[in-house]
Amino acid sequence: MSQPENGGQPVASLEAIQQQWAGLTLKVAQLETEQDALEHENKALRTLLEMVIEHRKKSHGELVNQITNLVSKLPLNDVAVVVARLVEHSSQVAEVSNALIKGTSEGDILQPAVLKAMAKSKVDMRAAVKPLIEELIRLEAPFDPPMLQAVIANPESFFLPATVRACRGYVKGQVPRERIVKEYGEEALVFFKDVTTDVKFNPKPKPEEVMLAFAPDFEAVLQHNPGVLPARHADLLALHRKSRGSRAATEEARAQKIAFLKLSFVLELLHYYDNQQIESPDIIFAQRLPPLIEQLVITPESEKLDENLIKQAEWLLSFVLHPDHRQAVINNFGKVGGLAKSLRFVLTFRPGKFTEHDPETTEFVKHLFSLSKVPSPSAIAAVLRLIGPNMQKSVIRGVIQSDRMRREDALELGKAIAGELNLPDFIAVVEQQAATVMDTKKAWEQVKELIYARSSPNEIAQAFRKRLHEKYDSEEVRESWLTLAESDPMLLIRVFCLLPYLPDGSTDPIARPVLESYATRLTHEKYEAIYGKVVHALRNLFKVKADSPALVNFIALVKWVDPASADKLAKDVGMAGA
Repeated sequence: MSQPENGGQPVASLEAIQQQWAGLTLKVAQLETEQDALEHENKALRTLLEMVIEHRKKSHGELVNQITNLVSKLPLNDVAVVVARLVEHSSQVAEVSNALIKGTSEGDILQPAVLKAMAKSKVDMRAAVKPLIEELIRLEAPFDPPMLQAVIANPESFFLPATVRACRGYVKGQVPRERIVKEYGEEALVFFKDVTTDVKFNPKPKPEEVMLAFAPDFEAVLQHNPGVLPARHADLLALHRKSRGSRAATEEARAQKIAFLKLSFVLELLHYYDNQQIESPDIIFAQRLPPLIEQLVITPESEKLDENLIKQAEWLLSFVLHPDHRQAVINNFGKVGGLAKSLRFVLTFRPGKFTEHDPETTEFVKHLFSLSKVPSPSAIAAVLRLIGPNMQKSVIRGVIQSDRMRREDALELGKAIAGELNLPDFIAVVEQQAATVMDTKKAWEQVKELIYARSSPNEIAQAFRKRLHEKYDSEEVRESWLTLAESDPMLLIRVFCLLPYLPDGSTDPIARPVLESYATRLTHEKYEAIYGKVVHALRNLFKVKADSPALVNFIALVKWVDPASADKLAKDVGMAGA
């Protein structure tokens, strides 16, 4: 016989149900009223939340517009990147706001992208620690293996005093005293030399801070003391071999050093990201990490850069999240020149986008010229092969436009570099530029012949205007200035005064920018000698006749295009005091 569903509870009688029915009905009605009130309150809260989110979207959009207006005043190369980041950030805010309103947001959608990237970078760095430590152990680096294996489980142990002393000993070819005493006992100290204790500067160092170096004649000392730890002589010889091998000029020693530098970089950066509240970014990115990158790629015996090592350096730099911090690491080595400076420019230009007008390109070209007394196409091409084709072309254009050599020689050098780099299309462009330069040079040689023939200033000014109207660009203006600067200072003054006026008396439309370029160049320190001659001629005019038309017109025209230069000229001539 089956048991009843309610077990042993008695069944309520009809009279009891009828007596409690009124109270039950009242409770149900009360619950329904409270439910309606909660629904109304939830609707009001949802409406308020939507208003807040919508207001947040609008205010954020206005903020982005204001920041964009401010950013537009930055240098042109920086505007596009910053505006792109602002637009991307604004779209992400709009996406998150819509997801919140629709109720489709995921658990981590509110986490900023930079925090996601940092979390991923930390995971990747922790994953990279184990292979590097295993490689150090496999290469038989003179470290205590258990100490290295402890770093895998706890990366922070790399910064414990004992580990720091062991790393310092590895770099200097020394061994901590505490390790020798722990592994071999006090008797083994006879085979080592104390390099820490100093009678004058450090007479009583702490025992755990004492560093030891193997005795210079270690093997002879070992043979003269056969009764001291006879069972451990093989282990001591193995440690001595590892210590000497780590500092030898061999492939094994270089592989050990590369693994150690990569491990140090990863752990230093991981420690900074875990302790950003107490660590200074200037110290980590300007002092600690740059030497690791430089030593990784460049050795004292290096004659050229190795692209495989450069790729490993880029792999390490990819863990640095902020582009400014990454560039700070690159900018803080190679300041003395040589291969280190070449590496700095290569790491800057490989991922970058620069034109021949950027200051970085100009500095790169100056460095390439400094690689040899006479700029060598093969030496320059050897460095440019390490960057992309687009950046190669930008640097070659910078070489062609450099003022460190004659224009014709710069064109020939650029053509030779393009040939070394196998850029046939670019060679054709360079040849076309060379033809243009030769045409420009020939045209201004004809103007110089007029100057040498002592033609009138009016004829020379007409020749200037004719050529500038035939072809007007920055190179033509530069050549016209150089042609004028080589002439007599009085002829320069008279041509300057006649140049703006056409034969019919109207003003030449290109006169103002041309004269502005002349005035700027005249007062530049590069043309100080020419400026001195012009000032001397003007001063003589002022002494002979203060209201000389040439003097007054010249100062007035300079003031028309550049008031600051006119004030400087008037002061140097003596007109301001008069």
